[in-house]
Amino acid sequence: MGCVVRYYSANNQLRNNMHFFYFNSRIGKYIFFLVAIILVGGSLWVSNNLVQKLEQEERNKMEIWAAATSELASADIDGDIDLILTIIQSNTTIPVIVADDDDAIVQYSNIDINSADTAAFLAHKLERFKENGSTIEIDLGAGLKQTLYYDDSILLKQLSYFPYIQLLVLIIFALIAYVGLVSVKRAEQNKVWVGLSKETAHQLGTPISSLMAWMELLKITDGVDAGIVADMDKDVKRLSTIAERFSKIGSIPDKELIYINELLTDTCDYMSSRISNKVKLNLHLPDDAEGVMICRALIEWVFENLCKNAVDAMAGEGKIDITLLTDRKHIYIDVTDTGKGIARKEFENVFKPGYTTKKRGWGLGLTLAKRIVEEYHNGAIYVKESEPGVGTTFRVELPRVV
Repeated sequence: MGCVVRYYSANNQLRNNMHFFYFNSRIGKYIFFLVAIILVGGSLWVSNNLVQKLEQEERNKMEIWAAATSELASADIDGDIDLILTIIQSNTTIPVIVADDDDAIVQYSNIDINSADTAAFLAHKLERFKENGSTIEIDLGAGLKQTLYYDDSILLKQLSYFPYIQLLVLIIFALIAYVGLVSVKRAEQNKVWVGLSKETAHQLGTPISSLMAWMELLKITDGVDAGIVADMDKDVKRLSTIAERFSKIGSIPDKELIYINELLTDTCDYMSSRISNKVKLNLHLPDDAEGVMICRALIEWVFENLCKNAVDAMAGEGKIDITLLTDRKHIYIDVTDTGKGIARKEFENVFKPGYTTKKRGWGLGLTLAKRIVEEYHNGAIYVKESEPGVGTTFRVELPRVV
């Protein structure tokens, strides 16, 4: 009795830890993205604020420049001409064009002429400055007016690009940090459920060994129904197979050449006697036997898990079709049910540790199936197609022995 209690305790611990890690991994992702958004938003706000301040500062300089030009036009011989000229000449960074009412260019500053036709080049620049809308009116007195057009300095232009560069760098950094966080989290999850799987196998080992010994004793005991003993012996051996499967998790299993037709037939025979008679299990196999290099105990586990999930999805009533297809390099096994289906947004989530729609589920079966198929057998497992209320098809791909 104590062994049974320890077995169920190990199962409950494994299930609770899977739910714990799945829940916390989702919370961790939300926190990570929230922190990343705050950092990006704060950085962009600071950068944009700095750009706006520099724009205003350049505007103030241009207004002073325009005032100095106006003062120079009206200055008498007693005016402080040197100070005015110093103000005008102090602008060495901001491109400026001054034009009269007829758009005739009176003067320009800080513009590199990159054309043999200076007039045409400046006229083009003037039109672009007008589009930018950065203008200041200069009152020369006596009803005369000019307009100062200016563009952003090179420093301001470079600084205006900086928020976008900063955003790109932050996005790259966030992606790298996210990948690292997910990898660490996944490693933690793997370590936990691998350790607990092995502990479960260890806990099962002692009662199974004891049961095997009792079975041998029952076989030679008079008055015991041989048929009942045979059925009990099958169940004990089944427990031994389950313990073996758990013990293989986390280590590279030994593989051998197995004919998949035979494996699927045996799996269907086993499942048929253990599911509702309202579920019809159909097997569609080609005439030619297909060989694959696999660990039989683990691959059987994959298809048993898919069949059990299909039965749960159909609430114990419906049809399961297992179909074997091949091409030159791969074999494909489709497990199709007539259950409640899976929403497309959940196609990837169903393989995550702790994800389950069952109240008593571990959320571990499909995670283990994915690891067995993809990491141990260089194959693939995925939701091929599904429609809510119609059914689901899971596909398993395995390398073909040519």
